[in-house]
Amino acid sequence: MHHKMTYVRTPILAAWAAAFAFATASHAADAPADAAFWTKPKWLSDLSLSVKESYDDNVLGVSGLGLARQNSWVNSAQVNLGFNLLPLFDGTKDIQVLTFSYNPERVTFDSVSSEDYTANRFNGAFKFKADNVTVSVTDAFLYNDGNKLAETYALNQLAGAAANQNDKYRNNYAHAPVRERLAQTQDRYTTFVQVDEGNFFIRPISQLTDYKLDTYIFNTSLAPYKGYQDYVSRYDINAGVDLGFNLAPNLAFTLGYRDGFQHQDQFSLAINSDQHFASNHYQRALLGLEGKVAKWLTVKLAAGPDFRQFNPDAPVANLNTTRFFGEGTLVATLPDNQSLNFGFKQWVFVSSTGLVPYTDTAFTAAYHINVTPQFGLDLAYKYAEANYTISNDTAGSAPGLRDDLDGGGSAGFSYGLTKQLVISASYNYEDGLNGLKTLPAKYFPNYRDFKHRVVSFGIQYKF
Repeated sequence: MHHKMTYVRTPILAAWAAAFAFATASHAADAPADAAFWTKPKWLSDLSLSVKESYDDNVLGVSGLGLARQNSWVNSAQVNLGFNLLPLFDGTKDIQVLTFSYNPERVTFDSVSSEDYTANRFNGAFKFKADNVTVSVTDAFLYNDGNKLAETYALNQLAGAAANQNDKYRNNYAHAPVRERLAQTQDRYTTFVQVDEGNFFIRPISQLTDYKLDTYIFNTSLAPYKGYQDYVSRYDINAGVDLGFNLAPNLAFTLGYRDGFQHQDQFSLAINSDQHFASNHYQRALLGLEGKVAKWLTVKLAAGPDFRQFNPDAPVANLNTTRFFGEGTLVATLPDNQSLNFGFKQWVFVSSTGLVPYTDTAFTAAYHINVTPQFGLDLAYKYAEANYTISNDTAGSAPGLRDDLDGGGSAGFSYGLTKQLVISASYNYEDGLNGLKTLPAKYFPNYRDFKHRVVSFGIQYKF
């Protein structure tokens, strides 16, 4: 097996090294810049091809105590098509942004072919400004052509003392990458209209986050589907308004309100005897700050209470509850071609595995520096928590008795061999932990700890 994997990887790694050697020699000889054999039209903002090879040491993100950790070489080929349609409206200055992109990607796993998928990503943005009125629409849509059969997290299908389906207790962040590779669609949009009057503005706004899973659902209490992971569709949609006051020309304080609804599909009784599901209506009050605090620091912050009203079948102690919502980004543009980004979000959402709601918390930090015009370095860190203890559902595998943690980081570089050819490499690590230290042994808390490492090499050609 080792010999086979080494042989399969030889072509791309050799190409990666050969490209680097070629460019190094070219620069050493002070070679002239690439001669363009074709000039892109102005409306074609991006046309590039990317190929990446990765080695994943824990494809399913399991602890290894039950199911063995599976490793695999991962092959990825992606085409990037970007369209800037503004040149087609050259005489219309009111349209400031009109872009569209399509990024198809084919990903295959040498050792776990059931994880193969094709991602079709579509992104669009429109911004219109006339006098004191601004209209903005952004949308990101994903159609994933992946496996309709989800993973079975069980060592065997036996009953009694010989049974081992304990991987069903794994960490929430263990199965998240696996779920993202399955057959599904996702859609996210944000649209608003902003009207400015002096130092004040009013901004009606609407947002959607929609996950439609297209995988098979089975009764997981019966063989051969013990340990199989059922997934349900879910979405969050809201609409509301922001009132803003300009503290400075590029900095505003905002007061906002959202009326929203979260939907979670419910399992039929034939699939799961636990008939809980956590669809809910919410109203949200927000205080915010957005714009430039300094020339080098851009912020967008909003936080406030969520007033939740869960449906009567939701597994929560109080169907009417108040929870914290907060999200924000900080972008620092530093001297010497450096940037530093921070992101934070905490909210209550409904789980993809059905039944319960949870508090989803995520913190990210990313640092980039252009050491030279050709050579860039990137460092990133993330911390996430999925806390399900808002729920009181202790039936079956006790979905309400869960508080999963996930921490990790990455380091990578990119090097422009020529104006068109860029190589890159990265290393990613991820550690999942059980955060519920009082969890009884019968729920196998040690199965919620896992480690995950990925090393990648990539080549991109820009036309």
